[in-house]
Amino acid sequence: MPEPAYNVACFNSRRSPVLARRGIVATAQPLASQAGMRMLLQGGNAIDAAVAAAAVLGVTEPFQTGLGGDAFALIHEAATGAVLALNASGPAPRAAQLEDYRARGFLAMPEHGPLSWTVPGCVDGWCQMLARCGTMKLADVLAPAIEYARDGFPVAPGDAAQWQQSETLLRAHPGSRRHLLIDGNAPRAGEIMVQPVLADTLRLLAEGGRDAFYAGPIAERLVRFSDASGGLLTRDDLAGYRAEWQQPIGVVYRGHHVLECPPNGQGIAALLALKAIEHTDFARLDRDGPACWHLLIEAMKYGMTEAASQVADPRFAPFDIDALLARVPPAASVPPVGPPPPSDTVFLAVVDAAGNAVSFINSVYGDFGSGWAADDLGFVLQNRGTGFSLDPAHPNRLAPGKRPYHTIIPAMALKDGKPTHVFGVTGGFMQPQGHLQLLVNLLDYGMDVQTAIDTPRFWWEGNRRVVLEDGLPEPTYATLASWGHEIIRRPGHRGFGGAQIIALRPNGVRIAGSEPRQDGCAIGY
Repeated sequence: MPEPAYNVACFNSRRSPVLARRGIVATAQPLASQAGMRMLLQGGNAIDAAVAAAAVLGVTEPFQTGLGGDAFALIHEAATGAVLALNASGPAPRAAQLEDYRARGFLAMPEHGPLSWTVPGCVDGWCQMLARCGTMKLADVLAPAIEYARDGFPVAPGDAAQWQQSETLLRAHPGSRRHLLIDGNAPRAGEIMVQPVLADTLRLLAEGGRDAFYAGPIAERLVRFSDASGGLLTRDDLAGYRAEWQQPIGVVYRGHHVLECPPNGQGIAALLALKAIEHTDFARLDRDGPACWHLLIEAMKYGMTEAASQVADPRFAPFDIDALLARVPPAASVPPVGPPPPSDTVFLAVVDAAGNAVSFINSVYGDFGSGWAADDLGFVLQNRGTGFSLDPAHPNRLAPGKRPYHTIIPAMALKDGKPTHVFGVTGGFMQPQGHLQLLVNLLDYGMDVQTAIDTPRFWWEGNRRVVLEDGLPEPTYATLASWGHEIIRRPGHRGFGGAQIIALRPNGVRIAGSEPRQDGCAIGY
C-alpha cells in the first residue's frame, strides 16, 4: 500500500483539551511528549520531563532545535513558590569583531555558515536545570533521545513538510547531507530516520555530563570543526560558557501576573503590547471583528518596534525596563520598522503532580540553524549570530562575548502567586505576537486552552504588512485593508507559530492544549 499524501496545510484541530490531575506534558511532537511523560511515570519531576522532551525534539525536529542551539526557561518551584528564569543563550565568539565582518563586505550578519555561529548554550542550561531543580540523572533523562537517534523514528507529517523546505540547504554541506538527509533527500512522512552519530554524541554527553560538551571530547570535535570550516569558536569560548539564572520580568494583566525572561530576549515586546491594551474593554469588541484585530496589531507594532530598537545583552547595553514599561501609550503609533524573517524553535510545557511547572523553549534559530553539521557529531550549529546588528551605533551591535537579541521566550501567568497558565509560541518574531493573542483569547474572551490555540492569528511583518490566517469573516479582511493595513492572506496554517498551553485550576486539574498547526500532542495522567 502506498504512503498516504499528508496535506499538513489542511489539518483541522477538532480536538478537545487534555485534562489530568497529576502530570501533563505538551510539546510539538508526540514522541517528545511521551518522553516527558516517561520521566514523570518513572518518578521524575517537571524539570526532568522538560529536559527529556527537549532532547528528543533535538532528534525528531533537528530543523528546530538540538545540541547546537540555545534555551530559555521559566520554572515555578512548588515548594518555595518562586519562579526562576534561566538564560541559556550563548555569546558571540571572543574573536568576533564587528570591524572584521564589515571588512569582509558584510552589511548584515551572514544567515548561514560558520560566521553565523554563537556558543551553543542549551546543554549547559539542561545540566543546570537538572542540578538545581531536577531529581534524575542526565543519563536517564537523555535515554529516550539516545534510543530514537540510534534506533530511528518515523518522521511525522508536519516535520516532513518542514524538513523538505531545507533540502537544498542541507545538500550543500557534507555533514548535514550525511546526517540529516536520506540518500540526499529530506525524509518523507512515515520514513524511518536513523542518526547513529548523533546517538554516539548524546551517549558521550550522558556519560561525561556538561564537561564532555564544553571541555571534553565533544568540545574537541566542535573546535576542530570550527577551525576546519573558518569559524571563530575556540576551546576557551566553550569552556568559559555558563548559563545564567535571572529574575523574570512581568506586568499585571486582567489580574494575572504575566512573566517573561528579561533581555537579551524579546519577551518585553509582549509585555509592552499588553500594557498598550490594558485599558481596552474587549467585551465590547467582536473577537473576529476588525476593531479587535486592529488594536492588537497596533499594540504589537509598538511592542516589537520598542524591543527592536533597545533590547540587547544588558551586560553591554543596559536600559531601564521599568521605565520602558511605565511610558507605554495606548493605541500607539509606530515608525515603519519591521522585524527580520521568522525562525524556528520548539516550545514545551510541563506540570507535575507536586505543582512544579516548566515553560521551556529551545532553538537553533533558522531552519537547521547555520545549515552546517559536524561530520563526527551529527548536529547542526545554530545561526543565532544573525540576531546581531553590524551597525556600530546600534545597542545590539556585534561584540566579542556578547549575547545577541534573542527571539525565544517562554512565558507563564500567575494569580495570587500560583501559576494559572504555562505557555509559549514558537516561530521567531511570531513569539511575542503569539503571546499577546493567546492571552487575549484566554483572559479577555474566556476561551479554553485548545480554542485559544486554534483561533486564527496575525503576524506583523513590519511597516504596514500584516499576514492574516484563514478563518475570519470576509468583511474583517476588507475593513482592515481600508484602515491602512497591507493585508496578506496566507492559505493554510504554516508560519503562524506553534503554541502549547497548560492551564492549572484551583481544584488541581491541569488542562493542556497543543498546536494543530504542527504535530502537537499533549499527554496527561
